[in-house]
Amino acid sequence: MTGKKSAAAVGLTAVAAIILLVGCGHTARTTPAKLGYHEIKTDAEGKIIPWYSASRGQSYDHVIMLVWHFWDKIRRDYNGTPYFMNHQVWREGSDDSRGLGGDQLQMALSSWSLLYMYCGDGQIVENMKFIADYYLTHSLSAPAAQWPNIPYPYNTYMYSGLYDGDMIIGKGYTQPDKAGSLGIELITLYKITGSENYLNDAVRIADTLAMHTKPGDANNSPLPFKVNAETGEVGVLINYYTRKIDGRCTYTTNWTGTMRLWTELIKMNKGNVDSYKKAFDIFLGWMNEYPLKNNKWGPFFEDVPGWSDTQINAVTYAMYIMQNPDLFPNWKQDARKVLDWPWERLANQDWEKYGVVVMNEQTEYLQPGNSHSARQASMELLYTKLTGDNTRKENAIRLLDWATYMVDTDGKNNYINAGVWMTDGYGDYVRHYLRAMAACPELTPNDADHILSSTSVVTSVRYRGGDRRGPSRPGRESAGFVGRPVVTYKTCDADSTEVLRMTAKPTAVYVGKKQIAESSEGEGWTWQPMQKGGVLTIKHTTGNEITVTEADRK
Repeated sequence: MTGKKSAAAVGLTAVAAIILLVGCGHTARTTPAKLGYHEIKTDAEGKIIPWYSASRGQSYDHVIMLVWHFWDKIRRDYNGTPYFMNHQVWREGSDDSRGLGGDQLQMALSSWSLLYMYCGDGQIVENMKFIADYYLTHSLSAPAAQWPNIPYPYNTYMYSGLYDGDMIIGKGYTQPDKAGSLGIELITLYKITGSENYLNDAVRIADTLAMHTKPGDANNSPLPFKVNAETGEVGVLINYYTRKIDGRCTYTTNWTGTMRLWTELIKMNKGNVDSYKKAFDIFLGWMNEYPLKNNKWGPFFEDVPGWSDTQINAVTYAMYIMQNPDLFPNWKQDARKVLDWPWERLANQDWEKYGVVVMNEQTEYLQPGNSHSARQASMELLYTKLTGDNTRKENAIRLLDWATYMVDTDGKNNYINAGVWMTDGYGDYVRHYLRAMAACPELTPNDADHILSSTSVVTSVRYRGGDRRGPSRPGRESAGFVGRPVVTYKTCDADSTEVLRMTAKPTAVYVGKKQIAESSEGEGWTWQPMQKGGVLTIKHTTGNEITVTEADRK
C-alpha cells in the first residue's frame, strides 16, 4: 500500500468511529447557533426557549433583574453623573460619541415604576427620583420661551451636564411628544413620593402642550415633532438618502403620553383643566381620523433624520386603545388593525426556523429589535387576555424568549447587530416583560410573590422578609391579623384593583385592619389556582393599605 488507505480500511475505520460514538453515548452534532450573547436553546420541537432556563417565569425574571442591576450599578461618567445620563449607547472601556437618547429617561421612569411594584426594591424609587430631579433641573426651556418649561431631549455638549437641543437639528430644538411622555411619568412619581415639585412641573408641561395644540390634518399632527423652544420655528426634516432638507418636522403620532397626562390632570382637577379637555379632544379625534385609518405612524427616534414609520408609535397607540375601550366603540377591531400593521411592514423571518417571527424597529431601519419584539409580544398577550383570541399567543411568547438572548450574564443588553443601547435595552425593555406577565401570569416565576398590575399607582410595597429581592424586615408586626403578613402595600387611590402572583393561596386579605371576604362581588378577593400557587385579585374600595397573610409557620 502506498499513501492511500484501501476501501476496506476506510470502511473499518468508519465502523469503528460509529461504534465509538455510540458506545460513548454521543451522536454527531453541529455547533449550536448563537443569538446575541448566547447559544440558542430549543424545546423538543426545535423552537426557541429562553437561554437561562426552560422555565419562562424564572428566565424573564432573571433577565429583567440583570438589566436593572446593570443600570443601577453603571459607572460614574467624567462629569460625575451616571453614564446613562450622558450617553445613549454603552461602550465598554470607552465612551460613546453621542449624547442622550430622546426618550431615554422617560422610558426608564416608565419601567422602574412597574418594577418597583413587582419586586419592592426601594433603590428603584431612589433611582427614579435622581433621574427626575437631575433632568428637571438641567433640561427645561426658559419660562419666557415660546414653548416654556418643557425638556430638551439632548446634551449638545456631551459633559456639560445640560440638555439643550436635538441630536440631528441641534441646539434649541425640542421634541414635544417626549415632553408629554415625561409629564405623565412625573405624575406617577408624584403619587409614589408625594413631592409637589413633580406635580408642578407636570402641570407646566401640560400647559405648554395644550397652549400650542391646534387641529391637524393628514400631514400635520396637532403638535409638531420637533420645534425650536425659544422661537417656535418647526424643525427641518432631512431626506435620509440625499441629506437635503425635505420639509418640516410637522408630524408624529407618539401622543399617548401627552393624552394620558391631560386626562390624569383632569381627573385630579389640577392645572388648566378646560384647556386640557379641549386639547385632548383634538388629539383623540385626529389620531382616529388619520393614523388609525391610514397607518401613517411617522417618526419617533431622535437620530433618524428623515421620514420613518415606527413600530413604537403604532403599538403604543394599540395599548392605549385596549386600556381605554370606553373611548373606542370598536376597540377590538381598532386594536387588531393597529397591531397587524407591524406584521405587514416590519416582520422579520430570520429566526422562523426556530418557531418565531420577530419585529423590526422602523421602515427606515429594518433591524430586529429586542424592545420592539417584546413590545409587540406584551400587547399581543394583552389582546389575547381581553378578547380570548389566541391566534398570536404562541409567537408572542417566543418573541419574549428570543429577546432574552440580548442580555448578557452581567446585564449588558445588546441591540442585535448594533450596540448596548440605554434606551431599547433598558427603559424600553423591562416594562414590556412586566406588562406581558400582567397579561399572562403563567409567565411569572412561581417561587416568589409579585404584584403584577394595579388600576392605581402602588406607592409602597413590602414583600415577605425571605423574598430574595424585597427588603428584609424581620419582626414585622402581625397583631390583629389572622396569619403572617407576606405582602403589604399601599395604593394612591382607595378604589383600586390589584392582581398578584402568589406562591400559595392567602389565609386572609385586609384593607387597613378590616378583613375583606373572598368574593367576586363588591370589595373582596378571588383566587385562581395554578399548578403551583396562583393568581390573587384584590378589589378594594374603602382604603388603600392592603395586607395579605398566610398561615403562621410552625
